[in-house]
Amino acid sequence: MRYAKTVIGVLAAGLCFGAAVQAEVKVAKQALTQDYVREEMPPGFQVVIAELEGPVYADANGKTLYNWPLRDLRNGPAGEQKGKPTCTGTKYRTNAGLMSPYPGGMVLPELETRPSCIEAWPPVYAGADAKPVGKWTIVDRPDGKKQWAYEGLALYTSNLDKQIGDVIGGSSVNPRGPDNTLAGDAEGALREPVGPPAAMPKQFAVRPFRRGRLLTTAEGRSVYQWDKDADFKSNCTGACIKEWTPVLAPDRVTAQGEWATIERAPGVKQWTYRKRPVYTHVLDEKTPSQEGSDVPGWRNVFTQVAPSPPKGFTVQDTVSGQVLADAQGRTIYVYNCNDDALDQLSCNHPDTPQAYRFMICGKGDPQRCLEQFPYLIADKTAKSENRTWSVMDIDPKTGKKTAAGAPGSLHVWAYRDRPVYLCGRDKKPGDMECDSWGEFSGVRNGYKAFWLRDDFGRSSI
Repeated sequence: MRYAKTVIGVLAAGLCFGAAVQAEVKVAKQALTQDYVREEMPPGFQVVIAELEGPVYADANGKTLYNWPLRDLRNGPAGEQKGKPTCTGTKYRTNAGLMSPYPGGMVLPELETRPSCIEAWPPVYAGADAKPVGKWTIVDRPDGKKQWAYEGLALYTSNLDKQIGDVIGGSSVNPRGPDNTLAGDAEGALREPVGPPAAMPKQFAVRPFRRGRLLTTAEGRSVYQWDKDADFKSNCTGACIKEWTPVLAPDRVTAQGEWATIERAPGVKQWTYRKRPVYTHVLDEKTPSQEGSDVPGWRNVFTQVAPSPPKGFTVQDTVSGQVLADAQGRTIYVYNCNDDALDQLSCNHPDTPQAYRFMICGKGDPQRCLEQFPYLIADKTAKSENRTWSVMDIDPKTGKKTAAGAPGSLHVWAYRDRPVYLCGRDKKPGDMECDSWGEFSGVRNGYKAFWLRDDFGRSSI
């Protein structure tokens, strides 16, 4: 298996104060970023190209916009219908029993500091003179105020996002499958960042993964390129095309942005992306797949590559794919948590209640948690060259953030502003004894290995 080398991510913001006028503002230096369709926007909104999520919509202050799609959970739906925002100032005290294996009515932890839905997810209010533009509409809130919506779903920002380009509140790296289930690590009625459509022919789609934004066909088959091809020239002929199928283009299409065509035979066109011809792999069994990249010279195509992990991190082969690991080869784990109140607030961030995690990792005992799932400790001088990875100080007794260097605190690595962990049961590189530890195989409240490629799971994240 081959690990795709990543580059430092880009943050580029497109500022729009008119309905269809955009100006690019460079926030940080980046290589290739995903192109997007320039849509009409109301005054005061902009497009930001985030490191992991690609192009996302943001407000005038650069705060990423999210929606909360309605989703059927184990015992009922949660989220919002189009045109009907339900995130309010109500402070819930008990769980709803929608997804948890426990019955509804159980008292929630840390009630004195638990925010209401609109405190965690401030609505994007519309001014009195605001007018709908394109896919942007205005909906009525239960409190009588007006709120912006995109494609019918009400828009919010996240109280976890602090800087322009932050997408800490929610992620598209857990894409929805055709059965409306999430094909990634996390589970529940999650908030999702909202962005413009990718600029590409209708035959293609983008799937967000930890390695980057993977290019697929509209049907979900991975798209590949071959190192032996040249710009606008395919050398895959004869026996090659028995294993690699050229992605053909309709006869009358023309070049558009990063997309063009070549003529494989009279009247037969093949798509090229960023000058190189694209193919699918006949032997791929999953949709999407990274198995074709095991063939020397062939590689998956990413519209935007995720930022590299900090120096010292490694990639380890396991029995079912590849995981991110520390310098000693120990598998790294992420923690997932979504509480089960009606507003379905996240509980996987150190600023949120840690009672859920303490119960899963140590039956309520923080010391036992440190033994079962120790934090990945960072060197005191450690730093990240991107925003996706960071270091923070954690009080191990509370699981909450502390001031840098506070007595008894731990200096730890974090991914998307959330600590990452090791597993006390792992003994050698490639072990992942703690993958799927917790409720619903670790996707509702529990731990998952930091998968870069899961060949036998629900997705190759």
